[in-house]
Amino acid sequence: MLKGFVHVYTGNGKGKTTAALGLALRAVCAGKKVFFGQFVKGMTYSELKAVDFLPNFVMEQFGRATFIHGEPDEEDIKAAKEGLEKLKKILTEGTFDLVVMDEVNIALYFKLLTPSEVIEAVNNRAEHVEVVLTGRYAPDEIIELADLVTEMKEIKHYYQKGIDARKGIEF
Repeated sequence: MLKGFVHVYTGNGKGKTTAALGLALRAVCAGKKVFFGQFVKGMTYSELKAVDFLPNFVMEQFGRATFIHGEPDEEDIKAAKEGLEKLKKILTEGTFDLVVMDEVNIALYFKLLTPSEVIEAVNNRAEHVEVVLTGRYAPDEIIELADLVTEMKEIKHYYQKGIDARKGIEF
């Protein structure tokens, strides 16, 4: 790739992380190296096993057990800041062709990070690195930074019928 672009997958509908995983799969299958960093996630999701099946695919979580139904504490902030520091290095080195900052918009929403910190990290990346930022509530500054923005809009969801999250589909 000559120049990497910035993608944002946001909105209240399902599919932001799933879309980023699909792009990561496509990139790996094209011989590219992918780093997939998950902010605010510390639970076991099925996609964590992808590293066992996909060459050139690295995934790491920068969170603890999710606090989404509560308020973040100092440990949550520390985990997000440490994750961003790691991603800054990865983005600058340019070893990976695609870097996904999964749920970074949620980290911004909960003020674990600031938009300026994320924008600085993305802007200081090696030129060829493609970046994906996911999560609901993408702030205007992140939308402005992006070359591509996709909003997932919920029209209908089986959660509304009382269906719980299912392994391999939602987690």
